[in-house]
Amino acid sequence: MTMTRRGLLTGLSLVFLAGCSTTASQHQALYGPKPDEKHPMKAADLTKIKPELRRTEVAYPTTHPAGTIVVDTPSRRLYYVLGDGRALRYGVGVGRQGLALQGNAYVGRKAEWPSWTPTANMIRRDPARNLKYAGGMPGGPNNPLGARAIYLYRNGNDTMFRIHGTNQPWSIGQAMSSGCIRMMNHDVIDLYDRVNSGTRVVVVQDSARV
Repeated sequence: MTMTRRGLLTGLSLVFLAGCSTTASQHQALYGPKPDEKHPMKAADLTKIKPELRRTEVAYPTTHPAGTIVVDTPSRRLYYVLGDGRALRYGVGVGRQGLALQGNAYVGRKAEWPSWTPTANMIRRDPARNLKYAGGMPGGPNNPLGARAIYLYRNGNDTMFRIHGTNQPWSIGQAMSSGCIRMMNHDVIDLYDRVNSGTRVVVVQDSARV
């Protein structure tokens, strides 16, 4: 049986369309409702998140061992290294210029629906907004740390930088936070479940060095 050029092109078009449809379906599944959370979550509104900022497995040749978190600050991407040249890629929001962590750290502790306490520097920079939370803000949907927080340490000390969720998903892909690395709540839950205390974290400010 022979196939005409027109038939071949039609077949290829159907394959491409099927691939796009599968990707969309996968994203819907990844970002669906989470009714069993302490604070039940609705499905994420993916119309506000660019496809390239959504969680996906990608080719990622690297010398970092499997299980390492690599934050590519300029590209607004976080990679969880799977090994064998693959990684999970997440879109993230990063700190404004001069407020970003750089270099090596590790996961010191983790928390679900964490409370939030502004640092002294944050209170100093914006007392009108932050002073009222000096005693701490309980975890919940309105908390700026979102559904999970992964606390970054060096040499046994808290760096005061976190990888955390956000109640402002539109900020993913932006450089606007107070230095922390923010993720969509669905994504930070996924990452949280993959890492343990001691997991290595590498934050780079030059994409050529990822």
